Amino acid sequence: MPSDAPGPGPVPGPRTPPGAGPALPGPRVPQDLWARWYARELGWPAEAGPPARLVTGVAFDALELPAEAGRETLRRMGAETGPVALAGRRAYFLVAPGNADELPGLLEWLEWGGIHLDLRILGAEGHMTAPAPPAWRDDADAAVWLRAPRPDHGAESALPALHRSPMGGAGGCPCLARLVATAAAACHRARLLDAARGHRPEPDAVKPAAPLKAAQRAIQRLASS
Repeated sequence: MPSDAPGPGPVPGPRTPPGAGPALPGPRVPQDLWARWYARELGWPAEAGPPARLVTGVAFDALELPAEAGRETLRRMGAETGPVALAGRRAYFLVAPGNADELPGLLEWLEWGGIHLDLRILGAEGHMTAPAPPAWRDDADAAVWLRAPRPDHGAESALPALHRSPMGGAGGCPCLARLVATAAAACHRARLLDAARGHRPEPDAVKPAAPLKAAQRAIQRLASS
């Protein structure tokens, strides 16, 4: 006769051996702990959220540009940048604090004045979405580090600044002018590609090649100075 007794339950998973770490992926870490990590490990002011946010204008400013242009800039600059974050469709290059006011004059000097590039610097009282600290698990749609900060390397000393040597100053510190020249050219190329793909550009989106050539000349001047 068939039995009315219930069948066996689901087979339990294997137990974690004593002394072994947690199974991967580990539990998500609350974002209020992200802010504490940045304050403790890097000395960066942060707000808990969610989403957690890093405060700009204190320990660093942040050069903000479209993600596509940011990836090209990082590819061209390589190790000549500070930390780089990606949040949605925007990229953020961390630069030395106090340089936000220098961007308009720097773009004029690089002959990009009057051209809309979708490029700006977040300075005092600004905020950017905080990526999960390096090696911490985060949500798939959260901000991420493309080039993560390293607590064992003086965070601020490695940030691009306007008066660094173009070939890298003491300790290999990057040059802000070189970074902005590369980023501006990448932003302009991205807008030209958008126009070529059929997106309607703004009136100044398509310009002659002169600004790109000017940027190349400026980078050459920086390298020889």
